[in-house]
Amino acid sequence: MDQILTVVNFFIASLQKPTLGFLLGGMLIAAMGSRLSIPEQVYKFIVIVLLLKIGLQGGMEIRNANLAELLLPAFLAMVAGIAIVGIGKFTLAKLPGVKEADAIATAGLFGAVSASTFAAAMLHLDDVGMEYEAWVSALYPFMDIPALVLAIVLGRLASERDKTKTDSQTTPGTATKHSERKPVKIKDIIVESLQGSALSALVLGLFLGLLTKPEPVFASFYEPLFRGFLSILMLIMGIEAWQRLSELRRVAHWYAVYAAVAPILHGFVGFGLGIIAHYLTGFSAGGTVLLAVMAASSSDISGPPTLRAGIPKANPSAYIGSSTSIGTPVAIAICIPLFTALAEWFFNTPGVSK
Repeated sequence: MDQILTVVNFFIASLQKPTLGFLLGGMLIAAMGSRLSIPEQVYKFIVIVLLLKIGLQGGMEIRNANLAELLLPAFLAMVAGIAIVGIGKFTLAKLPGVKEADAIATAGLFGAVSASTFAAAMLHLDDVGMEYEAWVSALYPFMDIPALVLAIVLGRLASERDKTKTDSQTTPGTATKHSERKPVKIKDIIVESLQGSALSALVLGLFLGLLTKPEPVFASFYEPLFRGFLSILMLIMGIEAWQRLSELRRVAHWYAVYAAVAPILHGFVGFGLGIIAHYLTGFSAGGTVLLAVMAASSSDISGPPTLRAGIPKANPSAYIGSSTSIGTPVAIAICIPLFTALAEWFFNTPGVSK
């Protein structure tokens, strides 16, 4: 009972952190009809700065890290991204009133990683004093890209099946013609994902941190701005989350249920994989939390444009609306403090070392 109360108290205290406060504040003022808005170019600039900071920090740490310790967490991050898309394919896509292409796109967005949620989790761990490997940011693309690639491949195959079925019903004799599907070029999907602004900034930061010596500019520019920029980003996310609720009402209510439950379920998948990495490689408590949060998050930058281009028949109101209006707030307000509290409890258990 005392352990449960500890987790609850820790969760309540986490909700009072500035990061979550700005998110909830953005939702509140949007609900009150405020006209406050942040220009999109400012939003993009903030995201690029945050990702460059995360990438630089990860690259600098990788220089001094044992690469053997990175391999297993990277593989498990890939497994998490693929598993999350699979979960959506065999749950959300099977529900009544849900189109398969829309469900797969939604699962792909939830399998990819949110830069803002990841940054918020790192700041939260810094605030509570939980250590983590700085190279954890390098796990981002290992989860993000496989999830998006798998979702696009499955989404295109589903669209081709629907097209073949429709044509065979309306025009007899055309099924054979359309059954010759155009091959899905996975290489092109990977390249397109890497060329997106989010992954480009993160990968660039990783390489610069690894191959150059950016410590002076990191300490004087990126580090001091990180918390302030993140608070503005959370405010923007809160405003957009409330605005997207109207879009979510246009599609099946199952998306709302999925968006509320999926981040927690996916987070437990990531947390479990992090514990495996802990026992096999000594992966830290904070690293386990960050892996769980990456799994719990849904992409807010790289995912939407990639899926729009990759699965054009999917309804953006379904996957973007469910992610932004419900998924992201749940991941930030619930999953970050939840998995931090679980890590505090689990890694303090006798016989388990930090």
